[in-house]
Amino acid sequence: MKTLHARPGDRLVIRRHRVGEPDRDAEILEVRGDNGMPPYIVRWADDGRVGYLIPGSDAFVQRLGDEANDKVS
Repeated sequence: MKTLHARPGDRLVIRRHRVGEPDRDAEILEVRGDNGMPPYIVRWADDGRVGYLIPGSDAFVQRLGDEANDKVS
């Protein structure tokens, strides 16, 4: 299993679970784990809600300023 490492400002993407369902993404506002590891406080892009999240294996992190397809694990 991959380990996520993020910093505030990174984008967290959750892959869709069903055909036709969009991926979901959020801005990482705060990192609560050690060395960039979860849990995270995030703001969801689709509705602006803020929440506490421990992402599953369907998630990956994109760093701001990186290429759109660069994934950080």
